[in-house]
Amino acid sequence: MNTSHFTLVFFVLCTLRVSAQLPDPGFTLDGNLAIVITDPQNDFLSEKGVAWGAVGESVRKNNTIINIETLFRLAEKHNLPVFVSPHYYYPHDHTWRFEGALEKLMHDIKMFDRGSALSVEGFEGSGADWLPRYKQFIANATIVNPHKIFGPESNDLVLQLRKQRVDKVILGGMSGNLCVQAHMHELLEAGFEVAVVGDATGSAILPGLDGNQAAQTNYRMMSSHLYSTKELEEQFKKVSNK
Repeated sequence: MNTSHFTLVFFVLCTLRVSAQLPDPGFTLDGNLAIVITDPQNDFLSEKGVAWGAVGESVRKNNTIINIETLFRLAEKHNLPVFVSPHYYYPHDHTWRFEGALEKLMHDIKMFDRGSALSVEGFEGSGADWLPRYKQFIANATIVNPHKIFGPESNDLVLQLRKQRVDKVILGGMSGNLCVQAHMHELLEAGFEVAVVGDATGSAILPGLDGNQAAQTNYRMMSSHLYSTKELEEQFKKVSNK
């Protein structure tokens, strides 16, 4: 075995060892619990959406569309509050003088665009609108102000959660390595206990860049627990049967 092979094997073994030692704090479905969904909107989740070319592969692989719907259904069945954190851009947002890479892309492709903050004219069926299959659930949700980049620092999500005395959050939505991850960061920093449903998210996969892999890694490293949708359903069944 040459030096490069030895180095690779050593790195893999060290990585596996660290992964095996990483604790899983766990997450119980009790207390003041809510479900938070980010960006359940056409531009991410419709095949006609402007971001589908980047996120479609991950959304299909994760079964994201159905899994987000399952989160809405679980909330309805178990009488849990749902908070939706959307992403909207108005004409004044297009006058920003500087942008990060993904901000520039979203502005360039007119992602989440709305004509006015004071009107819903043209909203129905647009890229900023909800995916149709979610509308029946979102009608009963708390829809917070739009976030403008990735995290909820610029909206009232934390305020709305606190006002309903929520302190535990199950998180899913789009896009995984951007808005979902940024919401996870901020909610953790604000003192919430957070679990993420990894396959109820999807992320951009671009040449040399796998947002889904990055997101799933960070969910595992930072949240109290990384669920699959199936695992979460099973845990709710156990709680219901007690």
